[in-house]
Amino acid sequence: MMSDIKNVEYGLEKIFKGAKDFLPLLGTDYVEFYVGNAKQAAHFYKSAFGFQSLAYKGLETGSREAVSYVLKQDKIRIVLTTPLNSKSKINEHIVKHGDGVKVVALWVEDAKKAWEETTSRGAKSYLKPVTEKDKHGEVVRSGIYTYGETVHMFVERKNYKGTFLPGFTEWKSDYNPEPCGLKFIDHMVGNVGWGEMNTWVKWYEDVMGFENFLSFDDKQIHTEYSALMSKVMSNGNGRIKFPINEPAEGKKKSQIEEYLDFYEGPGVQHIAVATDDIISTVSKLRSRGIEFLSTPPEEYYRAVPGRLEEFSHELKEDIETLKNLGIMIDADEEGYLLQIFTKPVEDRPTLFFEIIQRMGARGFGAGNFKALFESIEREQAKRGTL
Repeated sequence: MMSDIKNVEYGLEKIFKGAKDFLPLLGTDYVEFYVGNAKQAAHFYKSAFGFQSLAYKGLETGSREAVSYVLKQDKIRIVLTTPLNSKSKINEHIVKHGDGVKVVALWVEDAKKAWEETTSRGAKSYLKPVTEKDKHGEVVRSGIYTYGETVHMFVERKNYKGTFLPGFTEWKSDYNPEPCGLKFIDHMVGNVGWGEMNTWVKWYEDVMGFENFLSFDDKQIHTEYSALMSKVMSNGNGRIKFPINEPAEGKKKSQIEEYLDFYEGPGVQHIAVATDDIISTVSKLRSRGIEFLSTPPEEYYRAVPGRLEEFSHELKEDIETLKNLGIMIDADEEGYLLQIFTKPVEDRPTLFFEIIQRMGARGFGAGNFKALFESIEREQAKRGTL
C-alpha cells in the first residue's frame, strides 16, 4: 500500500502556486447537527467528548421554531439544533436522516462575495446573503447546497464581538467537564452514491475552486469483502479538506453502502478532529464511554516499525501503549500520523468521529485502510448489514 502512496503528490503549495483563489477560506467556523433532542445531545458531547457550554438560542431568546446549543473545545464549535414543532423542515430532515450534520460553516472575509462567486459557478443557493445584528455588532451569512441535503454556510464575522451569532445568548452552565484535548477539525468526509464521486469532485473544483490532491481507487481501498473509492479535495490554502467517498463493487456490502442505506442519501460520514496528544485524548474518551472500533491484530503492530523505516521515520510514542488503545500508525514522506475511529455516535450506523495526531504526515492513513475497514466490517457483521 505504501509504495502506491509514494507516487502521490502531497505538495499543496505546488498545486496552487500561481493560481488565484477566488474563494479564500479562513477555516471551519462551526458544524451544525440536526438532532432529535438538542438538550440531551449537548450533555452527551460535554460529558463524553469534553466540549463546553458556549451559546444558546431557544424559546427564552425569542426563537419559536428551533432550539440550538453551541459547544466549544479549543477551535472547534458544534451547534446542536432541534425543531420545536412537527411541521418544521428540520424535523423532516431528522425523520429521514436521523441525527446528522446539516451545516458545514466556513469562515470567510466576505460572505456576500463567497455566495456570488459560488452561485455564479452553478451552486444552488441555500441562503442569500443576510446581515444579522445585535448590540455586539453584525455577522453576514450566506449558504449553498453541496451533496445530498448538506449545506456550506459562509460566515463573515469581522464586525462582530459577541459570543457566537446574533440571536444567541451566552450559555452559562455549572457543568463543564474538562476538555479531552481536541484542537480543531482536520478534515470532514462525505459519502455519495454510486458513480457520484467524480461529479462532486468536479463540483468542488468548478464551484469552490478546490483541487483534488489525493485519490484512492478500489484497488487500494478494499478487503476480501468490500471496496470503496475516495478523492480528497482541498481549498487554496489547505485549511479545508473534504475527502469524498463512493461505494465500489465487492463481495458484500461496503460501509459506504451501509451509510447510504441508513442515512437515506449522501451526507457527512465522519469528522476528523486533531489532537496534540492522542494517547491522552483517547484514554480520556474511553474513560468517558466513547466506544472505538476494535483493535487491529497483533501482526498489524509487528509491521509498523518496517513501515516507518520505509520513510526513515522513528516512532516517538510507545507502540505497546498505542496497541493497547487501538491507535493505528501510518507514514508518508513527510512524517507519520496516529489515528483511531469511534463507532457511530447515534443508533443509525452513520456519523462517527476520527481522532488524529499528525507528526508531519499530510496523508489520510492509506496504510491503515485494510485494518480499518476490516474493523468496520466486524461491526457490520454484528449489525447484519455486511
